[in-house]
Amino acid sequence: MTEATTVVPDDARALDAAPAEGCCHSADAGEPGHQHGYITAKDNYLRRLRRIEGQARGLQRMVEEEKYCIDILTQVSAMTKALQAVALELLEDHMAHCVVAAAREGGAAAEEKIQEASEAIARLVRS
Repeated sequence: MTEATTVVPDDARALDAAPAEGCCHSADAGEPGHQHGYITAKDNYLRRLRRIEGQARGLQRMVEEEKYCIDILTQVSAMTKALQAVALELLEDHMAHCVVAAAREGGAAAEEKIQEASEAIARLVRS
């Protein structure tokens, strides 16, 4: 029987030297030097969100032009999937960056980040 190996994303390994204090907490967003987990892919996120924004405008145009309801529903589904993909990637970045850093710190910070991630997952599942 082989031993199970835990794979840690490269960006999580880089957190060995990074302090977890204040990581990704909404109150820390304005602190100098604070970076959220998604910051390395910020341009990618913005590009995807702009595309989704264009899809929303397209949906409005379809309703204004009284397009067939099934065609509109198909586009709503595509937009929903695009938003879900962004949300899952943000969650993955948060877990790899902020949750891993807090887990290394341990204690209340780790418990808080794990609870926060659990609640975010629950919201995504319900949506």
